[in-house]
Order: sequence, then structure tokens, then C-alpha cells
Amino acid sequence: MSEEYFYVGKDVDRIDAFEKVTGDAVYTQDISLPGMLYAKFKKSARPHARIVDINTKKAEELSGVRVVLTGKEAPFKFGKYIQDREILASEKVRYVGEPVAAVAADTEEIAEKAVELIEVEYEDLEPVFDSREALKEGSPRVHENLHEYNHAPFIFPVPHSNVANHFKLRKGDVEKGFEEADVIVENNFDQPQTQHVEMETHSTVAQWLPSGKINVWTSAQSPFVVRENLSYIFDVPINKINVHAPYLGGGFGGKAGINWEPLPILLSKKSGGKPVKLVLTREEQFSSSSIRQGLSARIKTGVKKNGKITAMEIEYIWDSGAYADYAVNVGRAAGYACTGPYEIPNIKTDSYTIYTNKPYGTAFRGFGHVPFHWATERQMDLVAHEIGMDPTEFRLKNALLPGGTSATGAKLEDEVGRLDECIKAVKNKLEKGKKEKGENPRGYGVAAFWKAPAIPANTSSSALIKLNQDGTVTLSVATSEMGQGTKTSLKQMVAEELEIPLEKIEVTSEAETDLSPYTWQTVGSRGMFMDGNAVLNAVEDAKRQIRSMASKLLDVSEENLEISNGKVHVRGEPSKEISFSEIALGGTYPTGAGVGGPVLGYGTYTAEGLTNLDPETGQGKPGLFWTVGVRGVEIEVDPETADVRILRLISCFDLGKAVNPKLVDGQIYGGSVQHLGSTFTEEYIYDDEGRMLNNNLMDYKIPRAQDIPDKFINIIKETPQSNAPFGARGIGELGMLAVGPAIGNAIYDAIGVNVNDLPISRENLWRKLCEEKEEK
Repeated sequence: MSEEYFYVGKDVDRIDAFEKVTGDAVYTQDISLPGMLYAKFKKSARPHARIVDINTKKAEELSGVRVVLTGKEAPFKFGKYIQDREILASEKVRYVGEPVAAVAADTEEIAEKAVELIEVEYEDLEPVFDSREALKEGSPRVHENLHEYNHAPFIFPVPHSNVANHFKLRKGDVEKGFEEADVIVENNFDQPQTQHVEMETHSTVAQWLPSGKINVWTSAQSPFVVRENLSYIFDVPINKINVHAPYLGGGFGGKAGINWEPLPILLSKKSGGKPVKLVLTREEQFSSSSIRQGLSARIKTGVKKNGKITAMEIEYIWDSGAYADYAVNVGRAAGYACTGPYEIPNIKTDSYTIYTNKPYGTAFRGFGHVPFHWATERQMDLVAHEIGMDPTEFRLKNALLPGGTSATGAKLEDEVGRLDECIKAVKNKLEKGKKEKGENPRGYGVAAFWKAPAIPANTSSSALIKLNQDGTVTLSVATSEMGQGTKTSLKQMVAEELEIPLEKIEVTSEAETDLSPYTWQTVGSRGMFMDGNAVLNAVEDAKRQIRSMASKLLDVSEENLEISNGKVHVRGEPSKEISFSEIALGGTYPTGAGVGGPVLGYGTYTAEGLTNLDPETGQGKPGLFWTVGVRGVEIEVDPETADVRILRLISCFDLGKAVNPKLVDGQIYGGSVQHLGSTFTEEYIYDDEGRMLNNNLMDYKIPRAQDIPDKFINIIKETPQSNAPFGARGIGELGMLAVGPAIGNAIYDAIGVNVNDLPISRENLWRKLCEEKEEK
């Protein structure tokens, strides 16, 4: 029987709910400082060209313009994994929409007019838009000096090419595995670039004071990473930079690293220290900012007639666009998780991240796992059909379970959930809910998934617990709150461990690098695990201090003390007690003498047991935990209009422990609908000159209310992980995984049409139907 808790495992309203629904929550766009200037930037009109000249004279003469800046004044190369990007392009542009100049003015309107007055002369260069073409020898080079760029030691750019990173994974003997196979199936799968479409566009307010202090307010998931990068770019000590991260109006990975922060900082410095605000328009968010990179995948699978996979050969070609940003690590993470949640003895994987002359790729919810699961889970169904096996039984036959070995050679124990139980649960729900066929063909599909946080082997988090003199508690963590509700779950953990009511705990809402305890980043579904463990360690440290003081004041050993309900009791003597409020600032003896001091619990947690991956084989242990799950869908397809209606979406996740089931449901609902967008409608559409044609929410279609499935069914399995806080694994990103391939598999089940490329728009599916009719 599972352990019963007072607060953990219970539905608790989000702590930020009231602020947000009443409009009291403060976002970066709400920040206004005295004397603030407004920034705008000039966008490149060319996909690939040398900058011959930039004439800023007319802009400088416009009344109300305070600063005009070009790339010649900002020749800094930066980037978290490869330092290949400039604040403003100085010598050449690499995509339409790249910033080449900027202004700061008294109003946004003046700034916009000034940008229009800037004249740029270009010398056009041959662009390359297709990632497969860019991979070929002799294709136009997006970065001629790639071999000179600094880069992270686990990223492997190929000099004198467009390959920003080549991740290799080798396990077993692939040739032998294919020789042992009875059947070999090979397919290609393509997906376009897509946009995060956060409600809040990228926003920054920055001030470089004459004293040398830099203050930044920014919509960032990783304020400490932003601070570290700013220190490097501007050669300023870290303690001279204070980064505030207010509430985020959505992140989805697009705000994971450093983005637009350097530009208003530099404008502020040039203005003499005035604060400068930069807020991207929706069009700029589409055309100039980071996006989710596209993927072309080739998968070759060898299988025995009994359904056992003997070998896989995988090639991923990621369209990174003009710069590496997080895209190179996305290709790496997808590379080591490449097989999906299956135990396969022989694997060869090459994951290439490729430069092209398009907007640059970055992290996106799922960190590459949404695109690659489309390929692997469609391939699983195609292989199952080829050997005449039920797709769910085929997945069960190859499921990676506790005690199994991953593609990287890591033996996984309780850090991986029970995929077999998830498969059976979803299959059972699908079977029980089947109804008689209606007027249109009905189809059923499943898809499995897994994910671990893509984090450095030494990543860390920290937390502070402060006991106040009225017995209340303040929890300080630097977790960025962007709608996922992690801070609510952390509050539940504190209440559980201290045995005090939730209303006695306050969690700081804004991360601030000068004051907040360090947390690497709020990415990769790591918050629950990493920050949760740090919080529990902070609570334990606070309890140690409380017990130490109480034992002296009550004159008993610490072993005889119990903590509950905001008090410290002597075991067996309930009347002998002391309250938190009496010792929050230090205890007092009857003589008036003091003991101890303010209770300030400090906790840290560093990832344990992880290793770097071998650069030639990809072998090692990259994952703290692997959350697994399965999707099942029931759909109807109108063969005349190609309309797909989702009747039921069934989801089963093994989370170890659902700390807040209501928040878990929210992540599943939100992520599922988000994946429906990239499945059916979302894609970047370009003309022949690399200009995005659908850079607005009128033409770039995201899901609407009528696109939501008729019925959601969520099933939560809880196989606890021993080193996780209350046994819990993360879910934030996983809510978005594997909806698309389940739908693709169901479409084949309904009408016998294989769809390997996304999006499955009505037009694309209708054309496939027409092709099928012509072939018959």
C-alpha cells in the first residue's frame, strides 16, 4: 500500500492563480522605470548577404531618438553551446529577420519610425534553405569560420561544413543485428520548423548604471544562465549583474537561454545609463526570434518474425537555421534517447544539427523528443504491420523495463517507469470504449514515449527555508514560474515535511540572481526532481537547527523530539513543547540568555550518478530519470473532406508520484493540445527568398477550442523512484509527447493511408487520399 500523505498527492490550487486571474501578476512587459527608453531593431531583408554599408544618419537626426547602434559597435560572439551569434549582425546576415541595427527612443512610435529610416546596402550571397542540401559537400557555407568558434566540450561541430554538431551513438554490432533479422523496414519522416507561440513575447528591461551595475528584468527561464552569459559578453564580474525573472507568460523552451537581453543592455550603456525596454511584436517573434528546428529522419529497423527488434539504424538531420543556440543540444538529447522506450541490442545513430539560412532553432517543449517520437512511433507501427503483429503487443515485446539497458549502455533500475503497465492500461481503455462504427471510418492508434532531462552531469539546484517569528515559513527558490505550477508542488513538499498548514508557507514569486539561491535552469522537466530534492534538503537543515535549539531549551536529547503542527514536542510528554515562533530568531533561556540564531535552512542537490557520453559511441549515463508513458486515440476520418475528429485521447504516465494530480492533469491537457497544433496545422512557410509568409496568428494556425478532443482520459501510474522527492519524476514537457504519432497510427487504422510527414493538414491528407485512389 502506498504511503498516505497530508499534502503530497492532493489537489491544491496553484499559488499564483489569484494574482493571474485578477491581473495583479507582474510580467516583464509590466515593468516601467523612470526615464525609460524604448528599443526597436532593423531586420535583415536578405537570407544570406554581406553588409556593405549601414546608413543611420536619418535615424540619428529624428527628434526623440537617443541612441542608434550597429553591429560594428557590438562585435561580441555569444551562445550557450557554440559562440556563433552576434548581438547585431556586423559583417553578414544569415536569415531574413536578423537584427542589423537598433535604436532607443523616447517612445515606441519614434523608435519604429527611426528603424524605417535606417538604410542597409547588401551584397547577396547564395543561400541554403534545405538541411539535406546544406549537409552536402560544396553547399553554401552559413558560417565560414565555424572552425574558429568556441564551443562546449560535448558539442562536435564539423569544421568547414554546415554541421553545427554531429552526435554519434553506437551500441552492439549493427551489421550482425541486421543479418539476424527476418524483416528489415526503412522509412523517412519529415517535420517542419514551428513556433513556441507563447502568450508573452520576448521582453527585457535593462539598465547599465554609471556605477557599472547592470540590472535586467527579463522573461527568462534561466536567470542564472543569462547572468553568466552577460558576464562573458560584456566582460563584467558576475556580482555586477542582477537578473530578475518575473512571471513568464509561457516559455516552452523558447526562453531557456540568453535571447535578446544583450541588446537593451548595450543601448542603455550607450544612452548614459537610462533604462531601455525591448518588447518583440508577434511578427518579430515569428521572423526574428528562436523557433523549434525541423527534422528529417531516416529509420531502418531489423526485426525477427516473433517481434523482437534486432537492430536499428537512425539518421536525424535537424534544421538549426542560422545559429546553433540550444539546437545542437537538442540534437544530442534526441540522439541518446533515439530508440524511444525500447530495449534494442544493436544501434547506430547519427544525429546532425545543420546550419541553414532560416531563423535559428532552440529548445522547445520536449527538447527534440516531440519530433523524433513522431518518427520512431510511426516506424514502430509500420514494422508491426509488416510482420503482422498487433502494434501494442509489438511494443510490449520490446519495452525497456526496470533492469534493462538503454541505448547509451546504462542499466536502468527504478529511474525508469513501467512502460508495460502503461501500454496495457491504454489498450484496455481503448478496447472498453470502442463503439459501433459511425458514418465515417473509425481508427485506433497508440504511441509510447519516454524522456529524461537533458542536463549536464554536474547540474545543481539550491533552496532556502526561512522560519519567521510568527511561525510562518518563506521558501526561496529560483524556479521560473511560467504556468507549470512547480512552486505549488514545492510548497506542498515543505508543508508535508514540516507538518504545517499550506497557508503558513509563502514561496517567493520572482527569481533574482542577487538574492535567490542558485538553480541552473527551469528546463527539461527537472524542476520537480532537482529543485524538489534541494527543497527537501533545505527543510532537513532547518529541522536540524530547530531540533538543536529545542533540545537545549527543553533539556532533552534531539532523538526524543518530534516536529509537528508548528511545534517541537518531547516524545511521550505532549505538554512539553516549544513553538516555531519561539525559536524562529533563536531561542531564549528563562534567564534571558539566547541560544542558536535565526533559522535559515539551506539545501542543495547535485545530479548524482550521471556521466559524460563517449564522443565516438555515445555510451554513458545521461538521465536522472526516464518518465515513460503511452497515448491512445480514437478518431473518425471523413474520406471526402479529410477531416479528422478526435473522439478520445487516452494518456497514461508513470510519474513515480503525482505530487499534485490537478497540476498533472493540467500539464497533460495543455501539452496534448499544443502537440495537436504541430500535428495538424503548424509550420513555417517560406517563399523562395527565405521570407516567412505566415508570420502572424491569422495565417499561422494554432489549435482552437473546436480542435480539442471530445474526451480526455488520464491514467497515472506511480512506480516511485528511490532518490526522487517523494518518488516523483517530472512531467512538464512530457504532456506534449506522442499525441501526433498516435493520431498518425490511427489514421492508417481508419483509412489505410500512411502519413509520414507533418503537418497532417486537411489538404495534405486529402492529397494522400487522392494518391491512394489513383494507385488503386
